[in-house]
Amino acid sequence: MAKVAFDVVDLARSLIDIDSTTPNEGRVASCLASWLRARGYRVEEQPVEDDRVNLYVTVEERDPDVVLSTHLDCVPPFFPSRVEGDLLYGRGACDAKGIAAAQVGALDQLRAGGETRVGALFVVGEERGSHGAHAANRAPRAARYLVDGEPTDNRLGIATRGVYRVRLRASGRAAHSSHPEEGESAIEKLVDALVALRTIALPSDPTLGDTTYTVALIDGGVAPNVVPPHASAEVNFRIVEPATSVRAALEPLADWIELDDVVEVPVVRMATVPGFDTAVFPFTTDIPFLTAWGEPLLFGPGSVLVAHTADEHVSIDALHAAVDHYADIAGALLTRL
Repeated sequence: MAKVAFDVVDLARSLIDIDSTTPNEGRVASCLASWLRARGYRVEEQPVEDDRVNLYVTVEERDPDVVLSTHLDCVPPFFPSRVEGDLLYGRGACDAKGIAAAQVGALDQLRAGGETRVGALFVVGEERGSHGAHAANRAPRAARYLVDGEPTDNRLGIATRGVYRVRLRASGRAAHSSHPEEGESAIEKLVDALVALRTIALPSDPTLGDTTYTVALIDGGVAPNVVPPHASAEVNFRIVEPATSVRAALEPLADWIELDDVVEVPVVRMATVPGFDTAVFPFTTDIPFLTAWGEPLLFGPGSVLVAHTADEHVSIDALHAAVDHYADIAGALLTRL
């Protein structure tokens, strides 16, 4: 393998040290675009909204066959980079600015070896709405494969679960709390529905496992001395089948509440190449919204268990290894063309 002409950790730190919590990615995209152009890459800025842009990176004028992709936004709160031993800390260290740096390293390595059929797509907004992915999908290129970067402990994903978020909405009748018999408690209806939810059999899949859920938000009532006329809860399901299967399973709850669909992200099954450990991942990615960018793969250094935490970090050894891994994955895919 050709040697990367820059320090991947230095690039990762320079990206981490720019606050790009969604939707404030403008400055990090501008800095990375300038850095890439200074090294001879072609960079197209795809408008998303305001100063938010995706970066489409190519080695030459032709569209690449393999595109390495990840996101430049992060969850709050921002905190800068630091190195302790073999670990690089900072918001985005593993999700996903460290990954972006590793993908640039792989692109640099491949270019140094004369390979021009690999490019990159860095998007914004993945952590909240995937606005960048949606914008990119409206302007697709001729890529045959998309290698999406998320923290998978340098394993290839064979599938990711989907998301189905639903609002359980209960209606009641307000009354003075000294005469509860004159009212109808929406909160009690909601509680009954949530208790019943525990007993419902939800879909399972031999590869993806069981559907899981979290009661993530609850709201209700108007005052402590009023029988509550309304109440709601948002339930977030990690699905292993189409959302319609979960929706059908929830029909018995209609005795207490009404159901409103909020968000649906489908299950995704992905391609792999030989030589890598594989796994199923319960989280979602931008892949469902980049369908026009080729057959998807999922790979990246770092663990999702530390992403979004106050101790977010990635092993520097794993980061360096990912450079070679991304180059190897791209090379394996190119042999299929």
